[in-house]
Amino acid sequence: MRATTATIHLDALRHNLRKVRALAPKSKLMAVVKADGYGHGLERVAQALAGADAFGVATLADAERVRRAGLKHRVVLLSGFDEPSDLSAVRELGIDCVIHHESQLALLERLLPPGPLSLWIKLDTGMHRLGFDPGQARRVWERLRALPQVAELRWMTHFACADDGDRERSEAQMARFREAIGELPGERSLANSAAVQAFPMSHGDWIRPGGMLYGLSTFHRRSGRDLGLKPAMSLSTRLVSVQQLAAGEAVGYGATWTAAQPTRIGIAAVGYGDGYPRHAPAGTPVRVAGQSARVIGRVSMDLLAIDLAAAPAAEVGSDVLLWGPELPVEQVAEAAGTIGYELVCGVTRRVQFAEARAEPVSAAA
Repeated sequence: MRATTATIHLDALRHNLRKVRALAPKSKLMAVVKADGYGHGLERVAQALAGADAFGVATLADAERVRRAGLKHRVVLLSGFDEPSDLSAVRELGIDCVIHHESQLALLERLLPPGPLSLWIKLDTGMHRLGFDPGQARRVWERLRALPQVAELRWMTHFACADDGDRERSEAQMARFREAIGELPGERSLANSAAVQAFPMSHGDWIRPGGMLYGLSTFHRRSGRDLGLKPAMSLSTRLVSVQQLAAGEAVGYGATWTAAQPTRIGIAAVGYGDGYPRHAPAGTPVRVAGQSARVIGRVSMDLLAIDLAAAPAAEVGSDVLLWGPELPVEQVAEAAGTIGYELVCGVTRRVQFAEARAEPVSAAA
């Protein structure tokens, strides 16, 4: 087996859930577990986050996985149904659906599937991705209330710029949402992870945290640890080779990095085939044998070259941390020109997964 391992810190997930609860104590909490629990494994994540009030998923297959894991929570299909056959699965699984488009509304009116159905009406208040125009809120509500199979209606929207701390745009979205619904009944949900932290006035009846449950920051140049969160994933491997380069010798495909002086390097058993970003440039941080080090050369499918100048004790078999409690994934993502969400979601199936039940120790501890 390859040495590359993604260790999931279950206690970190539970810590982050408590942190979110403390930020929005009056709101119910929908834990978003889409994309295989943000790459952490949907079943283990959902079980660790069983203290949530509901789970948000992107697909019916994910909803089925939650149910097979033995969890009886409310489950919300965030993009709703697409085909008539989806409605049978919705009924069998006992899940809620988001309705965001006229085609879904027309499908319900045409088929009159057996109830009871619990629906969330999504309004597009500025994201311009999914949702009804706010001006249609009452019309949509009235058409749904007229359907005998509809038992419950709730309301939802999604922020476009909360992670940028854009108060003006976010407050404008809140105002559009509030004005569109007016006095119509139904619980409200607006806040994603960024809004939970940045805009307490957005909390409403339900919050929908995703990334922050996994210890991820939604804010530029800040790590989850900076926000009091604990990273729920460590990606690690081992050195499989150590070499001495002479000055002027190059490393890897394309010879993109050349030693300016005699340099000791290590080769780690990880690459883009494992989900480590191929576009991570020379200088991207790693930790080897507990010491800070840096990537050199081009990331290949299976292997990664590391400058060992700052880790003189490193040898074949030494541990290599790609990201985790001692190396925030946000630092790696910034170097690679992406976000931590993409990195943790991109870990591939050939990586071994393990569970750590003890809380990870941060570098600051």
